[in-house]
Amino acid sequence: MTTTGTAVPATSDQASAATDEALLRLGRALQDRGYRFTTVTPATHARVNRRPANAWATTVRDALGWSRPFRTGVLPAGLMELLDAGGALERHGDGWRSRVRFSSYDDELFLHSAFPTSATDAVFLGPDTYRMADAAVAHLAARSAPLGRAVDIGCGTAAGAIAVAKRAPEAEVVGVDINDTALRYARINARLAGTDRVALCHSDLLDGVGGDFDLIIANPPFMIDTARRTYRDGGGPHGHELSLAILDVARQRLAPGGSLVLFSGTGIVEGQDPLRAAAGHRLAGSGLAWTYREVDPDVYGEELDTEAYQHAERIAVVVLTATLPR
Repeated sequence: MTTTGTAVPATSDQASAATDEALLRLGRALQDRGYRFTTVTPATHARVNRRPANAWATTVRDALGWSRPFRTGVLPAGLMELLDAGGALERHGDGWRSRVRFSSYDDELFLHSAFPTSATDAVFLGPDTYRMADAAVAHLAARSAPLGRAVDIGCGTAAGAIAVAKRAPEAEVVGVDINDTALRYARINARLAGTDRVALCHSDLLDGVGGDFDLIIANPPFMIDTARRTYRDGGGPHGHELSLAILDVARQRLAPGGSLVLFSGTGIVEGQDPLRAAAGHRLAGSGLAWTYREVDPDVYGEELDTEAYQHAERIAVVVLTATLPR
C-alpha cells in the first residue's frame, strides 16, 4: 500500500490479469443464470440478425450470444460492469456492444470473439468446433488403453482440449495455438470449466512442445480465404496446406498406439476430393492405419458464389483418423 497519495500504475501483466478475471467472473455469472447459446454458421448468424426485429438486443442472450447492440438496461448492472472491466464493452450509437460472446458446448460455456469475426486474431467457435470435439470424444470413448498425453493443435477456445481433459482426468492435456488472443480466452475457458490443468502454450504446430502424444486432435483452418485471416485460411490453392502439415507432424510425434483425429474441410471438384487424395499420398508408407469420412457433404454453400470456389461443386467437412500401431 502506498502512503504518498500517488497512485501506482498497474503493470500490463496486472491489467491483463484483472481483465481476464472479470471475464471469468462474467462467465460464471452467466452459468449461474442458466445461460445457454448455440453458435451457428456465420451465414445463418447474419441472416437471423438482419431481421428488422433483431436490430437491437432485448435479452442477455441477444447481446452476448447473437452479438447484437444493446441499450442500457438490457444487461443487468452486474454483467455490464464485468463486461466493462473485462475490456469487452464498446459504444455503438446510443447504446453498447460486446466484443466477446459466450457459447455452449458439452454443458460448458466458452468465451470467444463477437460476430462478425473479421479481425485477424479473431477466436472462432461454431458448428465445426462441435463436430471436431464430438469426434475427439467418440474416439476417446472407443480407445481401450489409458490416455497418457494429448494435444489440441490450433486449440482456439480449447473446447476440444477441455472435452478430452474432462474425460481423461489422469492425462496430460496440452492446447497450442499461434494466436495469443485464443490462448488468453482458452485459459479463461479452462478455468470456467474447472479444467485448470489443461496446459496452454504458444506454438506453431508442435514446434513449442516436446515429446510424443497418445492423442492429437485438430480442427485447423481449411477455407480458401482471400483475406488470409489466421483462424480461417488453410493455405494453398485448396485450403489444405495446414491440414497436410498436421498429418506430417502426427507421423513424427504419435506414440505407439497413438491416434490423430483431424477435422477438416474440402472443396469437391467434379466428384473428386483433393484433400483425400493428398492425404493418401502423404500417408502412403507411413505405417499409419487411417480412415476418412465425410461428416457433412454440403456446408458453407455461400462460398460457392465467391471467386475462390468457382472450381468446386460443393464443400464437405470430413474427419480423418490415423493410428500408429503398437
